[in-house]
Order: sequence, then C-alpha cells, then structure tokens
Amino acid sequence: MMNIKEMDHTYIAPTYSRYNIVFEKGRGALLYDDSGREYIDLGAGIAVNIFGACDEPWQKAVTEQMGKLTHVSNLYYTEPDTRLAEELCRRTGMRKAFFGNSGAEANECAIKCARKYSFDRYGAGRHTVVTLKKSFHGRTLATLAATGQDEFHQYFGPFPEGFSYAEPDDFEDVKRICESESVCAVMMEMVQGEGGVHALSPHFVKQTADYCRAHDILLIDDEVQCGNGRTGTLYAYMQYGVLPDIMTTAKGIGGGLPIGICLMGDVCMDTLSKGTHGSTFGGNPVICAGALNILDRLDERLLKETADKGRYIREVLADTHGVVKTDGLGMMVGAELEKSADDTAAACMQQGVLVLTAHGRLRFLPPLTISFETLEKAMKIVKNVIENGVES
Repeated sequence: MMNIKEMDHTYIAPTYSRYNIVFEKGRGALLYDDSGREYIDLGAGIAVNIFGACDEPWQKAVTEQMGKLTHVSNLYYTEPDTRLAEELCRRTGMRKAFFGNSGAEANECAIKCARKYSFDRYGAGRHTVVTLKKSFHGRTLATLAATGQDEFHQYFGPFPEGFSYAEPDDFEDVKRICESESVCAVMMEMVQGEGGVHALSPHFVKQTADYCRAHDILLIDDEVQCGNGRTGTLYAYMQYGVLPDIMTTAKGIGGGLPIGICLMGDVCMDTLSKGTHGSTFGGNPVICAGALNILDRLDERLLKETADKGRYIREVLADTHGVVKTDGLGMMVGAELEKSADDTAAACMQQGVLVLTAHGRLRFLPPLTISFETLEKAMKIVKNVIENGVES
C-alpha cells in the first residue's frame, strides 16, 4: 500500500514543491506531523489561519450553520452573507460587497468593476489597469496578467491585454503610464507579499490616490494577504490615510475555508448590475458564518497585540547577524539574509519552526493569536539558525 507521499506523487498534479513532511493535526500555532512531532507555525497557511489551526469559536460558527443550511443558489437571500457584507461595509467605509471563492476571484471582480465603471462613463477603450512590479494578484489568466512579475508571464499566453506595470514607490512612473495610456484603474498591495514582503511608502500611496481621484481613475487595493488584521489594523490601507475605491480580500477572513471578497466604494457601488457578474458558491452560508465570526473577533485589543508582536519579530531580526534588512507591517514581515532563504527555511523546519520564503527572503506570517511565549521560542530558534546554521 502506498504512503501519503507516494499517493500524492501518483495522483496529484505536480504543481507544488512540497517539503518532506505530512501534517496530521494542529491546534493554534502548533502543528503535528504523522509521527507526532510538534512544529511552531509562523506561516499560518500563507496568512489563512489567522487564529491558528482548529480555532474553536470559528469551528462552532461553521458547524452551527452547517446544521441549518449549507448552500442555496444566489437566486435567494440568506442571512450570513448579508450580515458579513453589512459588517465589512460598516468597518471599512466601503458600500457594497461581492462574494467569490478566492483572492484571484476577488481581484477578477475588481478588474471587471473598474473596466465597466470606465466603459459606462467614457465608452470603450479606457481599460488599462496599472499594477506594480513585484506585485502578485492571482493565478487566473487575467490576474496573472495583472501580476507585475515576468516569471509568471510564461507558458500560458496569450494573456489578456490591458495591464501596465509601474515601479513600486515611484509615483512619476505611475503618472507617466496614466498620461500615456487609457487607464481606468491603479491596483496595488499596500504590502507586497509574494514580491518579498515590501510595504509601500505612505507618500507614494497618497500621491497615487490623489492623482487617481483627480483623474477619475479608480484605486484598487488588494488586501488578499495583508488584510484582516495582519498588519495591525483591520486593513492595511487604514495606515495610509486613503480610502480605496475598490478593496479586495480573502485568505485570513475565511479562517481556513475559501472565500474572496470585493468591496466597492461610493463611486462604483452600483457598477456591477444584474447579470454582469456572478459566482455559484459566492456567499456560501457556511463560509460566511465562519468569516463573520473571524471579523467579529478582530477587535482593537487583538490588533494592538498584532502590531506589538510584529515589532518584536523585527527587533529580533534586526539583532540577528546575517540579516541584511527587514520590511513589512505588523505580523507580515520579510527578512533579506546574507545566505539562502530557502536553505534557512529548511533548516528552521528541521528545528521545529515553519517559516515561508518569497523572492529570496524569509517571510513571517504567524497566527495573530500566537502567544508571546511561543513566538519568543520560535524566534530564538530562527535567530540561531540564521547565525549558526544547523547540521543536516
């Protein structure tokens, strides 16, 4: 009989470079492999398990809803998605929500909304979306085209037209593209995650937002990874003094189940009219009940703790020999090292700590509820691995 790894290699498309480990269970910030070994999780399923594994209040909300209603089509009203939309709009200043199933779907919705807004006002042709180099917006054809990384623009062409890429933190480059092309929107992540964890300059974001407002260009804020308390505020844009026209999110707000959300502000709240967009599973009652539970618990106390823990991670890294620099916001931290980030992540795993990598950097995305005691234990191991390595 084949073991799990052999079955995976036999039956699952080989699209992932998996570590040599099989996880069996978890609780909070601790995961356990099939031999019972414990690991401290500083990746949270790539910012998904923001309250850790098997979060009991979330589980209770999900299972209670499963006992009532699991799915009906969007031809009918249900309570969980309505309440989730109301709470999101109340806490963000946005006006309408569209529910899908992933961050890529949320960003597809944002792109469609921006293009239709421009079409309704100006007619065909004003459809270019400016994104930033080192950005990542998803793996559908359109969101890959929106992603400002050449390595993703292979194999699957021709890609959809209508995307241009500006240098991050370079307002003049954004302005140059907007003045030379027919632009309907500028799309950015306040903290670029898959690009190596880079927090955008507040001055750049404010300049871009002001320019967009003055020229009726929509500002799209992609908070798929950096949203939902990850940076120490409910959404990262709240630290930048701007209100986007469209905001997308996913990952952490689902608590472990798939959801994607596109929120639309005043100017484009009614752009997507009946029949212009849809999703079979979007607004699923079970997933929305869980997401509402997550959102309800992202309170000021937790957000402050998140900011404090993020500062602690960066302080430890700043005091670690072999760390060139750090970047990020809150508990979304990237570290550039003198040596290989991939080798360092593998060595940390050998010592029982799970960290991520992106663009040659270590990446830290722990559960927001990780205890200081557990975080300190993990960071002590990370520091030691970076400075001294580990025997294989």
